[in-house]
Amino acid sequence: MANSYFATGWRKYGWLAAGIALGLFGTNSEWSIPIAGWLFSIGLMRFTRSSRVLAGLACIGLSATATTVVYVAAAGQSGVLPILLGCLLLSLILSIPLLADRLLFQRLNPFLATLVFPAARVTVEFLVAAISPLGTIFGPLAATQSANLPLLQTVSVTGIYGLSFLMAWVAPVVNLALERRLHWPSIRTVALTYVSVLVLVLIGGGLRLAMAPTAPSLVRVAGISASLAAEGRMRQINNFHTPQVLPEQKPTLRKAFAVLNDDLFAHSRIEADAGAKIVAWPETAAVVLNEDFPDFLRTAQSLAKEKQIYLDMGIAVILDGQPHSRDIAVLVGPDGKLLSTFDKAHPVPGMESLRPGDGIVPVSETPYGRLANVICFDADFPSTLRTHADIMFVPANDWKGIERTHSANAVFRAVENGYSLVRQTSGGIAITVDAYGASLARTNYFSTTQQSMIVSVPTRGTWTVYGLVGDLFAWLCVTNVVGLTGLAIFRRIGHQG
Repeated sequence: MANSYFATGWRKYGWLAAGIALGLFGTNSEWSIPIAGWLFSIGLMRFTRSSRVLAGLACIGLSATATTVVYVAAAGQSGVLPILLGCLLLSLILSIPLLADRLLFQRLNPFLATLVFPAARVTVEFLVAAISPLGTIFGPLAATQSANLPLLQTVSVTGIYGLSFLMAWVAPVVNLALERRLHWPSIRTVALTYVSVLVLVLIGGGLRLAMAPTAPSLVRVAGISASLAAEGRMRQINNFHTPQVLPEQKPTLRKAFAVLNDDLFAHSRIEADAGAKIVAWPETAAVVLNEDFPDFLRTAQSLAKEKQIYLDMGIAVILDGQPHSRDIAVLVGPDGKLLSTFDKAHPVPGMESLRPGDGIVPVSETPYGRLANVICFDADFPSTLRTHADIMFVPANDWKGIERTHSANAVFRAVENGYSLVRQTSGGIAITVDAYGASLARTNYFSTTQQSMIVSVPTRGTWTVYGLVGDLFAWLCVTNVVGLTGLAIFRRIGHQG
């Protein structure tokens, strides 16, 4: 066996600097570079493995702080202290796998030692997504890979965590090779195993794409947002900001909201006349006082019945005497009947004061397949989106700074669950992808005065392993971490005995 070689002196700090620099672009931000997500952990691990535990902890803290500052700055939220502190805490938690690797890698055989970091990384990502109020919007390594279609197919089996595992596995494999001075006999098993798995994943993903059946039927969907002119006229009448409505404000607010809502109904008519069978609005596209909601709904039902369309509406309902409102998605059928109402289940922490819904996704059987609905941030929670549908509508409302990354994050949900996904958004990038993550349409709110996304969408989805077994892979990683930790402790006790 070749002698182990760890970085020393300036080389060690060079690896640390490289890891931190790449890490700035390795998270799912507007400034992300996909290849950086694969590489940044190599440098950080080279430093932690070559340093004492406390020095490694300092490295973790420095890297987490730098990554958080860049992520929050890219999102345009550097002045929001709760978001900055929350992301810093999550970044520190997501760095724990480096510490686990540092403590365990010398107490296990070379192959098992390479599994500690990727299994721990998946474990932490999974627990953060399940427990934290940010879901998968901040954390998963895989989030930077939404445009790599062959690789993306992995998530149809393992969820987003299988792709994160594959990306994290690079760091211990490369570090082992460097520590063994590229001595082939001592690294052959590990290197060939990793390369074989990566090649099989890419071949399998390519075959899945190549063998995807042609959609037997398509439906014309029109995603529309209110025009900038209508939004401007509404603000001229009343730039509504106060969360609590006073009685004397209602006539002016009602007039202002009517400008916006009438614009949406008018454009819905235009798209229906042009052949759209489903018209989708973004999140909180329409705004209505609670007492006016029944009349608003009757207008929507009359339009859907007159034009024989399915009308999927994102609506903000302002509640009387309460500091919060309802953020809902309403689906009306061509017979004028109300098919579903969904309240946003996951308000953005620190930014939205809403009455959250129960998270039970409504699915409506239609001639165009099973139509389902969630709202914006809900799509960052894999467990909420795990449902049997053919087309998932995600009305959204972003802002400049997250427009690319937030829409890309929703692509994973489509591939995980095997449905097409229509994400009409205001203040961001509207996208439609099929069940394999392939882009069908894409429009940018900031590049037009009237954002419309016209697209033909498959009316039938496909089955996925992930849809059947859920987060089984993530739980296997949790079990793996526990088992490897126990084995390392057992071996240490055995050596001491």
